[in-house]
Amino acid sequence: MPQLTDRRTFLKGSLATPAALALTTHGARAEESSKALLDEGQVSANDFPCGKIGDLKISRLLLGGNLLTHYAHSRGLVYVNHLAAHYNTPEKIIETMALAERHGVNTLVIHTVPEVMRTLREYREERGGKIQWIICPTAPIEDGLEKYESYVNKLLEIGTEAIYLWGVQTDRLVADGRVDLIEQTVDLIHSKGLPAGVGAHDLRVVEACEEKGIDVDFYIKTFHHHNYPNAPKPEDLTTPIREVPGYWCLDPEGTVEFMKKVDKPWIAFKVMAAGAIPPKEAFKYAFENGADHILAGMFDFEIAEDAQMVRDLFPNGERSRPWMS
Repeated sequence: MPQLTDRRTFLKGSLATPAALALTTHGARAEESSKALLDEGQVSANDFPCGKIGDLKISRLLLGGNLLTHYAHSRGLVYVNHLAAHYNTPEKIIETMALAERHGVNTLVIHTVPEVMRTLREYREERGGKIQWIICPTAPIEDGLEKYESYVNKLLEIGTEAIYLWGVQTDRLVADGRVDLIEQTVDLIHSKGLPAGVGAHDLRVVEACEEKGIDVDFYIKTFHHHNYPNAPKPEDLTTPIREVPGYWCLDPEGTVEFMKKVDKPWIAFKVMAAGAIPPKEAFKYAFENGADHILAGMFDFEIAEDAQMVRDLFPNGERSRPWMS
């Protein structure tokens, strides 16, 4: 029976070749780079604005996982996800998280993509990374919740700090009249001792959760203005949100008004409409209109500038909603 060879064994047995030597040298340098970032510490973290979700201290800017999982929301540009995959290698993902920590971004929000989850564990368990995890299981939310509970148990074992329901699923559940399943899933997460959030693209998800009085700890809701070329049209407002092409936040004005009545922390995501709105404009709009935190997908070379933008917004700025975090 042929033996399985892992990456370390392969490299150890292949050092005689110039190509393997170059690969090993590059990998060692990359590992040294991420280690150096961690050793330097969070030089900018002490003055970075933060809020709280439950007992968790959460930076106002959170690192989004879409680029790390190679899902770039690139509209019709099919090559972009491949480009992200080639750029965001496991070592680059580790370096990106280390940079985020160094600049005060203390929390990552990401889906349960197996390859990336292994990298997160390596970063925390082998490299000494401290970034917190708010993780969204992609397991189905269905009667009985057996598969979902299995995912939650695994996330609990590896030290996940909070769990939230995937907006793709909650949009569908509300459209199908199954708000009860959202409540059951939130209760399941709470039964494991973790904060439970609900993600949503459709404002009707938040409205339904609030109407039913579901004990949600936080919302992760899309939010951005419509002043960009392929923004949703007024006629889209009456369309089920999953049928609107190129949508993220279908009704920003309605979101602003409704969230004024919600006394739970709100993490806004897709604030740049997947790259259509400049970050400085997007961040300002989100915070001024009530978001407590911003979730932004960032490449490593964007983190320092984006973090400084958020730092520059505090403590100044008018808001339409009191801080809930």
